[in-house]
Amino acid sequence: MHAGIMVVAAQREIRRAVFDALDHEGHLAVHSARDTTHAGILLEGRSPLALVVMVLDGDARDALASVEQLRRLPACVNAPLIAVLSADASLKPVQLPAGVSDWLYASQIQSELIARWHRLQRMSPPVGDASVGTVATEAGDYRFAFDEMESEWLIVDAARGRILEWSPALVRRSGLPGDRLLGQPVTELLSFPQTPIEQVMADGSRHWHACRRRSLQGFDSGEASVRQVRHGGRDAVALVFRSDRAEARAEVALSLLARLFGTGSGDDSLSAAATLLYEEMGLDYLAVWSARPEDGGAPLQLAQCWSGDEQLWPGPQLQSSLRLVLAGQTMLHPGDARRLAAVDPLLEQLGLSGFAGLPLLDERNSVLGALLVGTRQPFGELAIIEPVLRCAAVRFAHALELRRTREQGRAEGLLDALTGLPNRLLFNDRLDTIIREANRTGECFAMLFVDLDRFKTINDTLGHAVGDQVLVTTTQRLRTSVRASDTVARYAGDEFVVILRHIVKSEDVLRVAEKIVQVMEAPLRIDDGTELQVTASIGVSFFPDDAPDAETLLKHADEAMYAAKSLGRNNYQIYEVSAEQAQQQNMALKSGLRHAEHNGELRVFYQPQVDAVTEDIVGMEALVRWEHPELGFIGPGFFIPLAEETGLIVSIGEWVLRTACRQAQEWERKFGLRLRLGVNLSAVQLMQPNLLEIVSSALDESGLDANLLEMEVTESISIKAAPNLVENLHGLHRLGCRIAIDDFGTGAASLDYLRKLPADRIKIDQSFVRNIGVDPDDEAIVRATIEMAHRLKRGVVAEGVEIEQHLQFLRANRCDELQGYLFCRPLPTPTFEKLLLERQRLLTAEASS
Repeated sequence: MHAGIMVVAAQREIRRAVFDALDHEGHLAVHSARDTTHAGILLEGRSPLALVVMVLDGDARDALASVEQLRRLPACVNAPLIAVLSADASLKPVQLPAGVSDWLYASQIQSELIARWHRLQRMSPPVGDASVGTVATEAGDYRFAFDEMESEWLIVDAARGRILEWSPALVRRSGLPGDRLLGQPVTELLSFPQTPIEQVMADGSRHWHACRRRSLQGFDSGEASVRQVRHGGRDAVALVFRSDRAEARAEVALSLLARLFGTGSGDDSLSAAATLLYEEMGLDYLAVWSARPEDGGAPLQLAQCWSGDEQLWPGPQLQSSLRLVLAGQTMLHPGDARRLAAVDPLLEQLGLSGFAGLPLLDERNSVLGALLVGTRQPFGELAIIEPVLRCAAVRFAHALELRRTREQGRAEGLLDALTGLPNRLLFNDRLDTIIREANRTGECFAMLFVDLDRFKTINDTLGHAVGDQVLVTTTQRLRTSVRASDTVARYAGDEFVVILRHIVKSEDVLRVAEKIVQVMEAPLRIDDGTELQVTASIGVSFFPDDAPDAETLLKHADEAMYAAKSLGRNNYQIYEVSAEQAQQQNMALKSGLRHAEHNGELRVFYQPQVDAVTEDIVGMEALVRWEHPELGFIGPGFFIPLAEETGLIVSIGEWVLRTACRQAQEWERKFGLRLRLGVNLSAVQLMQPNLLEIVSSALDESGLDANLLEMEVTESISIKAAPNLVENLHGLHRLGCRIAIDDFGTGAASLDYLRKLPADRIKIDQSFVRNIGVDPDDEAIVRATIEMAHRLKRGVVAEGVEIEQHLQFLRANRCDELQGYLFCRPLPTPTFEKLLLERQRLLTAEASS
């Protein structure tokens, strides 16, 4: 049917890949040559070819010589020529000689070779026409305007707005048939919710516009940019689309990882994390398996997601890929998973093209389970997908390790022997974990302290055996009153505690408390047939409204429980601070804060930031402190919210900025260290229309170089809530200031911040750093944040570095800078200057010796 195809490739593996791709199309007349000389021998006297595929593995000079030599062969003169760039090739796509019609990387042969040829066939005259060898040259030129080989791009007639050309990546990721796109209005494929299409098409600034791209499943959200090009001798518009899916863009993947590690560590959370990974990565299949070597049982599937019809799944013993992964082998097949179908019935059944299997390992590299993922189409950007999957595997491994630890809890004395509930030790550990997760996700939860009324009388009059029956029955009644995701524990004696997770309204908690009171009122029948009336008093406290820490939260719930007893027992009470007392305290502090600046009560402390490798001081953060004449130093976590509420934060923030800039310039004059100065900006300050003037004035007054000033913006500030945020930060960047995202990982705006703000550095929140060596989940978050931030060309500072173990971990994972008590606590101005003098003295002594 075809005149013939010639493959010129010295590398056997690449030659085999090309043959496999062509075999699927049924093209049997395929010739293979090691080089152009060999090709000349094989093609002697043959008719013109339909296609030439030539592998280039040298530099631009080698490529030019090879293409020119090939084009001199009569059978190749007019044939379209697709160049394949091997991993060893030093030439860039823009250096390809004019005789090349199209090109691709060797890793894309399976997924794109046939698509490229089909496109050339649509563009080119029939074989034999003298223009065939050059007709694609102009089309090839505009493709170099795009930054990435894997871009989703299309070419649109500038006058008629109809699609002229598209990239294989767009067809592959959208699932739409390419032949139906030709000639269609661009509005059938792309929609711009915020900007008229005419304005987008005319935009020559390469600005990114919010965009939705049609797919077989509906629409994918993302953004698109426009470039003006020439196509077929006429004006055209090239649009490149980048999806918000995590497998396509590194900044989206970073946001995914932050959410993935914020899903908790219980069985429900494991399922939620699996679903999140499946949806955000655009997968068609995902399964998480737990190995059970300790009891010789078959692997247990803990989570599974599948985008197709209901299946009769083959057993784990038949899935060869699963067995290999559980044996410790990592499997990564970006686009050739179909070749595994012959030995794995699961892959044959699902028809996957991209497939990965990663063992879930504990700290001793023992296999705990397996993560299997797959897609019907080849994987997207492997440089993004692979590290995300590896981080996800760490996340699931830690969940499995914690699951096994919990299963062993009874043997280790973590469960109460009588009731089977978590005891005080396990409960306290679980509460600390819940608080960490709540700080990360913004969750609210409630603590119920349940105490049986007059239980001592039951023990004293009826005996401890009856008392035990009462405790067991109470356990059953409490468990039936709450959800599976809630926690019930026996705290001590006849005291129980309940944690109600993920609450939306306090009324929901009160309904549960009322339900427990009513359930406990029901008569309790003991073994001799006697009925007892046992009631309970309940105290309720809320996180974070009533307390930010476990000890205080328990204390407040306990106080509320005693309030319930004092009101006659058999009821519940909510912890309450006297409204009058709270108001008086609040007003007194606000009044004192209004005069603090004028009375000289505000202080600026400085905490050094050090290079992770040399441990030398490279910067400092300015931190405001309030020295109250009666109460002493008041923490910023308490008085800053008051300052924001009263509007005083504007004047206080400006005072801190000017004071710190003057001091930094004074130290620069004395020591010449070029220390970077970090100053925090609150949400209120960021909304100031004259913020740029204030910063510029502070720099001019102090003489401090703008490049030494770094404005720190907390991640919890919403871009939507601060209308001038983006404009002000871009303005500060234009002044020469640097921008840092503070408390990174604790908010929900990671994606927006990385996409829209001119951030130079990321500061990992201390709540994650302090758990290094304690919480594997937080360790994985820190590791993933550093890796992904570096991919995005951002520097990384870790806050809260307190022990040597933190330092070693952060240094091993290539964190750039460190800040914390291990090096130095925040210091007042005179003490910080002594630190700099001591540093200078030591350096002078070392130089002289």
